[in-house]
Amino acid sequence: MLPFREVKVLDINSEHLGVSIDSLMENAGEAVAEAIVKEFGAEKKVAIVCGVGNNAGDGFVAARNLLRYCDVTVLLASPPAEIRTENAKRAYERIKHVAFSSVGANFSNFDIVIDALLGTGNLTEVREPYRTLIKRINAADTTIVSIDVPSGLHTDLAIKPQYTVTFTDVKEGMTPENSGEIIVMDIGVPRDAYQAVGPGEFIYYPKNRPDSHKGENGKVLIVGGGPYTGAPALAGMGALRIGADLVHIATPNASYIPIASYSPDLIVHRLSQDVLCPEDVEKIVEIIESVDAVLIGPGLGKDERTQEAVRMIITKCNKPMVIDADAITAISSDLSVLNGKECILTPHAREFKVLTGESVSQEAAIAAAKELDCVLIVKGKEDIITNGKWTKINHTGNSRMSVGGTGDVLAGEAVAMLSKEISPFNAARIAAFTNGAAGDLAFESLEYGFTATDVIDKIPEVLRRYLRRI
Repeated sequence: MLPFREVKVLDINSEHLGVSIDSLMENAGEAVAEAIVKEFGAEKKVAIVCGVGNNAGDGFVAARNLLRYCDVTVLLASPPAEIRTENAKRAYERIKHVAFSSVGANFSNFDIVIDALLGTGNLTEVREPYRTLIKRINAADTTIVSIDVPSGLHTDLAIKPQYTVTFTDVKEGMTPENSGEIIVMDIGVPRDAYQAVGPGEFIYYPKNRPDSHKGENGKVLIVGGGPYTGAPALAGMGALRIGADLVHIATPNASYIPIASYSPDLIVHRLSQDVLCPEDVEKIVEIIESVDAVLIGPGLGKDERTQEAVRMIITKCNKPMVIDADAITAISSDLSVLNGKECILTPHAREFKVLTGESVSQEAAIAAAKELDCVLIVKGKEDIITNGKWTKINHTGNSRMSVGGTGDVLAGEAVAMLSKEISPFNAARIAAFTNGAAGDLAFESLEYGFTATDVIDKIPEVLRRYLRRI
């Protein structure tokens, strides 16, 4: 079943792949007309009751196609000037000669009433004039057919159709009891719109409120460094560039000065030893209480004291986490530390083998996500993003992403998304697409000479290109 919000993801990703919303609307309307004629025959008296969004647009196109076979009247819930989307406006212009106000219409005078009032938007309450229309349609002595979903589904008042013509897949919560006989029609959504991440994933990105204050859009802690200084700094800048408000880095004494000198945008905390040790856990847990999400692993190394400290921190952490790099090695010896945790793991092929004992495949990644009850971003030529139930592939990125540090940037992007209270799976989807798309923009400018810092610099351009369209 397809959640309502995923319908918008499919629409945006389809358009990104070259199939326009107009094309999908045309295909949807044709599919409805085809299903009606096949099920009921021609020469029927049909009313199509339309709202103001793209669901109405599907109804307008269905009307145009049904006019060849049936006596069709389009009834409008609101004046034509209130039609919201350009796609629906264009579809309306082609059928406005058979469109009238729904006020006073007797729905029992029609053989079939087609419901194109409300689609799969984030509907929590049915308001007027839709409440009255839904009640009148339900009370009519006629056959009711809904387009895509019954209007008002999942609210206190919904259309009760005998049939629903839905597109691509059954939508979440649809049953024969609330949707009648469900007819699924293919409308030409590209396969990769389902299977691959794309700009549609940004529907889950919460844009800053105009009156928001410092820290309200995500506070991050990165536990990293010691043997390596660049990794946590790159992760921190990746987190800031994708929209976190504040980034703290807790790092061992040996890497404190290089990381603190890297950027004034990073808030750096000095730990007691030259590598992460159990003695530092209490201080880190105190910092965790002041942030929204935690990334642990970049640049930590594999010292036995560090590995023990990592397991202790994860056990004590009560915030969403990204577990990356050397922290994956640390938990592989005791996976029980993940019990009850909300986390994303970001292994590459070697780390996946250490973690699971398996070589990378989509099937192995899904099985591991189910067993560990977490989200995996398995990094490779095509990243695999899975929570064990849903799986997506990331096609963005290029061969230069092998340069050191791009995985740290990805981890930073993922923890920033978690800090904005995005679910781990959706956070992983956004981070994987953004990281690869930024890498592709860097390649356009610098080809095989770009570095991880160039990827960071391109993250805002990815947001500018795609987030503004949501």
